[in-house]
Amino acid sequence: MSEKLDRLVLEARRAADKRAEGYREKALKIYPWVCGRCAREFTVTNLRELTVHHRDHNHDNNPPDGSNWELLCVYCHDNEHQRQLEATQGNVAAKQPGKAATHSPFAGLGSLLKKE
Repeated sequence: MSEKLDRLVLEARRAADKRAEGYREKALKIYPWVCGRCAREFTVTNLRELTVHHRDHNHDNNPPDGSNWELLCVYCHDNEHQRQLEATQGNVAAKQPGKAATHSPFAGLGSLLKKE
């Protein structure tokens, strides 16, 4: 029984050490626990919602200084990947500048305020 428990503890420690070598754990040690886009702050209780984004979108590019990483909340991370997906699929609406607005919503406001 004791041998089985010792083996289980050893395997758990090895698994934890292996995870600690991963880029997420390294990024969490390097960077403050804040989303790089929306500036939402994280604590131990909600840290699972903070993800590591690879700036060049290459998950194999993991320099030890973390220069290819940024911490993003799950919402900002999803948004970033959606924007990248649309750009690579040639979404022309996202690439073309929009037309200038010609409607003036407050055009008649002055005359309405003068009525009394």
